[in-house]
Amino acid sequence: MARPDDELAGVRAPSPWLAIPRDGRGPSVLPRRIVAESWERARDRRLDPERLLPEFELPESDIDDYRRKHPLSLLLPVVRSLLLNDIQGSGLIVALGDEKGRLLWVEGDSSAKRSAEDMRFVEGAGWAESRVGTSAPGTALVLDHGIQIRGEEHFNVMVQNWSCTAVPIHDPVTRAILGFLDITGDDRAVGPHTLPLLEATAAAMEAELMVSRLRTTPRTTPARSRIAKTTAAAPATLTVLGRDVALLSDGRHIVSLSARHSELMTLLSWHPLGLSAEELASLVYGDQGAVITLRAEMVRLRHALEVLDPRLAPLSRPYRLLGPLDSDVSRVVALLDRGAHRRAVEAYSGPVLPGSVAPGIEEIRENLSTRVRESLLADASVDVLLDYAGAAGEDDRSILMAALGMLPPRSPRRAGIVARLELLDRA
Repeated sequence: MARPDDELAGVRAPSPWLAIPRDGRGPSVLPRRIVAESWERARDRRLDPERLLPEFELPESDIDDYRRKHPLSLLLPVVRSLLLNDIQGSGLIVALGDEKGRLLWVEGDSSAKRSAEDMRFVEGAGWAESRVGTSAPGTALVLDHGIQIRGEEHFNVMVQNWSCTAVPIHDPVTRAILGFLDITGDDRAVGPHTLPLLEATAAAMEAELMVSRLRTTPRTTPARSRIAKTTAAAPATLTVLGRDVALLSDGRHIVSLSARHSELMTLLSWHPLGLSAEELASLVYGDQGAVITLRAEMVRLRHALEVLDPRLAPLSRPYRLLGPLDSDVSRVVALLDRGAHRRAVEAYSGPVLPGSVAPGIEEIRENLSTRVRESLLADASVDVLLDYAGAAGEDDRSILMAALGMLPPRSPRRAGIVARLELLDRA
């Protein structure tokens, strides 16, 4: 890894290893490894962080024709219905770009759009990491997964007043990258709910693309085969980490559940074999005798879900889901089981329904938190431990001590950890 004092053909490059936060934005003294690696790729390409601006790679005369022919043009209604309805006045911009990092559509708050023109965040400009260094759109394409870049984590100093979250969009059959979806703005653009929202929107976009292709399938295709493809193309997902209410997607639409319905769907997804009425009442209300109240709530839940997708409505005797429901909780567990600690930390965006006091939710919340923490302490690298300590919201002494013990005695990163431990002691 390049050191901060390395020279770059006479150009002074800012260093993520030495950056100090301003106004609470930007990288900490101990930067995320994913950002440091992106900065190093930019330095290897000899990019100039103080003079570089995105180039216009699609001339104005060509962009309209190019956009009409691009498969993402079919998905604009999905993006607009899920992300753009109430964005005016929010200070946020939603952008859709191609697989080469070129912006194709930039929509959202008009004031923010005008300000973004100063850094050439406009249609036709190229935002590939190979061109401008670290940014959410370009780095998401390089890594092939969602990422959030805050303020001074951008390699280009002209972009460091902005923050952004981006996810790649894939072909639903080949899984090739078609482009990216991005939200850019102030700190709200990297809020804890932004990445899960974009991931759910990307899933809805990919499902819509599959459905549009199925509409053009020759009529000789057996109906049963078409139904099977449609079902496979629209995976249902539940997002509950770091959220007081869940987001539920059927692959095409996203709804926000009530707090109680969020608890019920989380419990049913955690217990795939099902629960009796008494068991579920105990997990939700802390009282096995609250069966009548539970049954009334389950009726309301079924009615709400049947409007979205009848396949999501729970069955009874025992209460259970018709099929597996993919959730951000199950994804974290699966990543931990595979030993993919870094990706598990990135996916663990917060506790399970933090505002819930339902006994069953508190049990799942504690179970997952303990599992993440113990897995990291047992087998994670120092960078993953520090990423987790930074994302957890408050310092964890055991995590910090484990990271300190793994660093060599002369590592400059030790000073930052020791300072955090001293703050804990004073607190």
